[in-house]
Amino acid sequence: MPTRKASADWNGTLKGGHGKYQGETGLAGSYSFVSRFEPGMTGSNPEELLAAAHAGCFSMALSGSLEKAGATPEHVHTEAACTVERVGDGFRITTMRLTSRVKASGIDAAKFKEVAEATKASCPVSGALRNNVQVELDATLE
Repeated sequence: MPTRKASADWNGTLKGGHGKYQGETGLAGSYSFVSRFEPGMTGSNPEELLAAAHAGCFSMALSGSLEKAGATPEHVHTEAACTVERVGDGFRITTMRLTSRVKASGIDAAKFKEVAEATKASCPVSGALRNNVQVELDATLE
């Protein structure tokens, strides 16, 4: 399996500085203290990137899990909300909330919920967060 790479640079002080990140495929952006921790976000932030990674990973994994369960997935849309909070003297990512809306045939609502919950536990990004970040799931079969 491949190893994916990205890099980041930070210039200046914590609150007055700014950073840039770049992935090997061209994904790139800038971030700052304000874009991470204050309202009126301008720029990106690591939590947004983590949320995008989790939404993408879960959507793809759920499609595969539905197929394994005998269903035919048509569309999986997942939004991820990554919450960072002040904990003690620092900050910590505390919660990732996945909201997924799915169109699939050949599966009932009860089996769908079972498959979605199992996928929440087994997708690789969920595994990376396990025992450190509370992962919540609201999955609906439409």
